Amino acid sequence: MEKQVNYQQLNGAALAYLGDAVYEQAIRHYILTTGHTNPNQLHKSAVKFVGAKGQARIIKHWIDQDNVLTDEEIAVYKRGRNHKANTKAKNASIQDYRQATGFEALIGWLYLSGKTDRLELLIEEGIQLIEGENNNEQTS
Repeated sequence: MEKQVNYQQLNGAALAYLGDAVYEQAIRHYILTTGHTNPNQLHKSAVKFVGAKGQARIIKHWIDQDNVLTDEEIAVYKRGRNHKANTKAKNASIQDYRQATGFEALIGWLYLSGKTDRLELLIEEGIQLIEGENNNEQTS
């Protein structure tokens, strides 16, 4: 028996809770497609995507670009970013942590709203952004 949840009424933390899991699963799937199989290598590869710093870089990039996110998506991001957190950021600034929470809230909201094409597109764009940064660092 599946109980319906009004996702429009969920607070930013609840949306981020689900968004974290959705995004983590997508990243794990992506990393496996790159051919990594060593557990330590898998974890190290995932951290650059799922850590607060990586998520903050992605959302900042989207916000800085015109017409990447809709007004509704920006509002959901801000709902997550501005939610009063009861936890401290590990290995990230408070600003990055809050932006990452907003990022995860957006991912959770897209998932719950059934906007899977949009969700997949944004996740793919985020992956390309982080991979592009890592390729630039390796060639520098």
